[in-house]
Amino acid sequence: MHRYTFANADGARRPPARERRSAAVLAPREPGELDMKPASAWTRRLTYSTALSPAEQHVLEEVGAGMRTTGAHEALAKAGDPADRLFVVLKGLVCRFKLLPDGQRQILGFLLPGDMCDARELLMTNFDHSISALMPSDVVTLDAAMVQRLERYPNILLAMSRHASTNLAIGREWLVNLGHRTALERIGHLICELFTRFETVGLTQERAFELTLTQSELGDTLALSSVHVNRTLMELRRLKLVTFQNRQVRIHDFAGLRLVSGFDADYLSFGANRLATGIIAHA
Repeated sequence: MHRYTFANADGARRPPARERRSAAVLAPREPGELDMKPASAWTRRLTYSTALSPAEQHVLEEVGAGMRTTGAHEALAKAGDPADRLFVVLKGLVCRFKLLPDGQRQILGFLLPGDMCDARELLMTNFDHSISALMPSDVVTLDAAMVQRLERYPNILLAMSRHASTNLAIGREWLVNLGHRTALERIGHLICELFTRFETVGLTQERAFELTLTQSELGDTLALSSVHVNRTLMELRRLKLVTFQNRQVRIHDFAGLRLVSGFDADYLSFGANRLATGIIAHA
């Protein structure tokens, strides 16, 4: 099966003002000491919307130290299991999905490095969907007591709430993607979104990032057949928007891809303009 790495290359021309504003809001932080710690992606994701004190960041690092590495395609939760745990992805790629009676799979969302489940899911009796690692991934499992510990820190609670709101916005955008966008728009929109989400946590290098997905997994995400996915990827290349080489996907015209796919990054920037605003500054 073919696997691709999604990437974005700098263009020579200056992007429109709206694009420059989005890029400024979504620009990743400079690499630093946190990059060497297990929970650095989680810390980056939460501090993207809310300022956390060193003490609060240390709490995340303590919790993140309890991570374990999953195998590829390892099930973390199955539909019907007790909803007594949440997951934080520190490295790798995890997906939520539902299986239809005929065996078809619909991927409902991706948990990228730094992403976590919504704490309100602990209010459910059972999981109504399944969660699985698509590749070997570093994952932290949180039970109710651990979540309550985190929520004792008001800024962490605020950051988790804002992250959950962003995830809801992503879900709404995916619904529009499946309901009203063409195959070309769906794939282009997904590439733009994933690039932006990886960039937010500093997991891009020279505007390139890795995302290991098969054409079948892309199809399960976008409700397209593998053949249709392959044909659409070739069309993106023909339009000189995206090319594939050495297991990389490189966006040559990000502004053009945004226009073709109808991508607007505003739904990914919840709370970003309040980055310096926390509730309480802890010593």
